[in-house]
Amino acid sequence: MIDLIIRQARVLDSTRDLIADIAVQNGKIVEVKSAISDDSPVEIDANGLLLIPGGIDPHVHFNEPGRAEWEGLKTGSQALAKGGMTSFFDMPLNSTPPVLSAEEYHKKRRLADEKSLVNAYLWGGLTPDNLDELDSLADCGVIGFKAFMSNSGIDDFKAVDDYALYKGMEVAAKHGLIVAVHAENDAITSHLAQQAMSEKHLSVPDYLQSRPVIAELEAIQRAILFTQETGCKLHIVHVSSGRGIELVKEAQAKGIDVTCETCPHYLALTDEDVAKIGAVAKCAPPIRSQEEQNALWDKLIAGDIDIVASDHSPAPMSLKQGDNFFSIWGGISGCQSTLPLLLTEGYHNRGMSLQQIVAVTSTNTAQHFGLNTKGTIAVDMDADLTLIDLETEYVLNTEDLAYQHKVSPYVGMQMRGEILKTWVGGKLVYG
Repeated sequence: MIDLIIRQARVLDSTRDLIADIAVQNGKIVEVKSAISDDSPVEIDANGLLLIPGGIDPHVHFNEPGRAEWEGLKTGSQALAKGGMTSFFDMPLNSTPPVLSAEEYHKKRRLADEKSLVNAYLWGGLTPDNLDELDSLADCGVIGFKAFMSNSGIDDFKAVDDYALYKGMEVAAKHGLIVAVHAENDAITSHLAQQAMSEKHLSVPDYLQSRPVIAELEAIQRAILFTQETGCKLHIVHVSSGRGIELVKEAQAKGIDVTCETCPHYLALTDEDVAKIGAVAKCAPPIRSQEEQNALWDKLIAGDIDIVASDHSPAPMSLKQGDNFFSIWGGISGCQSTLPLLLTEGYHNRGMSLQQIVAVTSTNTAQHFGLNTKGTIAVDMDADLTLIDLETEYVLNTEDLAYQHKVSPYVGMQMRGEILKTWVGGKLVYG
């Protein structure tokens, strides 16, 4: 018995675009054809609607165990499902303790299996303190190792020095795993921040100026050099500048195994928006100028950016109060809006192709991280699917948010492209 048939959808992935029926059985796609004669107890008339592979967000902070009051696996995964995302990779640092050992991995794995509505994958941490734990983390099945090249903001998740990054990359290379790095030069950012605070320069512009693009560029270059030496696969998270993307593309042209992501907040907001919005739009690297944003859009539409990830990093509003912008907790709540923002700002406003959007939100992540049954719509692939009305327009309101804390810098924005339904393994999780 076929469990689900979606009829006459516009079926689109990174390589094809056609009108078809889709049949799902036992969580897998079993037919994709112009018309399916079989019946199913659940049939969806998708005439005129877009059906794409479910999104994969490789960069979220859902924080459990230990900081569930910031954002939990249940509410975080609900927000992802509402935003058309069917899988996520959770970062290791905001758990208490962080995911720096097999024991902590298994604690988080049990919670994810219990609470998440969507597919959950877990990063393991890479710090100077857990180099002897990396082999066991790899054996557990972590999606990769995450390291900070600058202060993480979490006392028990230390930034890597050059030795720890180099040795960690050697271990990752042995296991065929990816190392993801937050690439900012800590000496530059910490000294500029200390100087600004000592002079009582505590405003939004002061903070933005304390994390210049050069700090990102230097760290990206250093990480690429290390991966070239070790043979490790490298992923640069949340690149905020066009020049940063260029460094990655130059390395790829030399045959170095490096990928990169940018985030919706760098594509949808500028430094002027941060000055207006305030703490809800604080992040690191910071949101930059209109010129830098334009450069990122150029790179994205040209196909030079591999992945768009949310870097969803929520916190209670009590941590986002105060006159000193440096001391306010940084992190943007946005995982529900990645796909709608790309449809609005990319497809409708800038002519970005739908195939490109599917590639950077699903297919590329599946391919780079070895999720071989995800990221495309084809027979024998997982039935992780998202149904969209491309033309519906709406304003994102606070009450629309599924997050534990109903805040986002995108509230009040006009969106075009509504997520109607989301399936994970053929099971409806939203809509």
